[in-house]
Amino acid sequence: MVSFTTVRVDIPEGLNVIIGQSHFIKTVPDLYEALVASSPHLKFGIAFSEASGHRLVRHEGNDKDLEKRAAETAFALACGHVFVIFLKDGFPINVLNAIKGIQEVCRIFCATANPLEMVVASTEQGNGVMGVIDGLPPKAIEDEEGRAWRIDLLKKFGYKL
Repeated sequence: MVSFTTVRVDIPEGLNVIIGQSHFIKTVPDLYEALVASSPHLKFGIAFSEASGHRLVRHEGNDKDLEKRAAETAFALACGHVFVIFLKDGFPINVLNAIKGIQEVCRIFCATANPLEMVVASTEQGNGVMGVIDGLPPKAIEDEEGRAWRIDLLKKFGYKL
């Protein structure tokens, strides 16, 4: 028997979250090293849910509030081998390749600042992430005014286009 629920992830203004799946307790220190090396200004908190043994939510970070938020989110998801990273003063685009390059990282479910719900399946064994609901549905198809706005925004952030 399987049941599905959604878990809302609270992402305050100015933060981003990255949620993924990994397979080993070494995830926390490896994520820490990748993030701390990415930028001297990046603030972050990391949490990882063990799937065996003590089955604890392991956590680290260079910002105690973000670390606590990551741990509480991972605990609320209650899915083994899932990691949660909250970022401040940086964007996922600047760290995703480093995260994906970590040997024990299996996948990234999402990287966002949008309203977020995680779709979680539950069985007798436990819980697992089935997918994400990231943001809101589109209102229209981009026109020339929308294209110009997008290009200006990317220039504002310092990305070339």
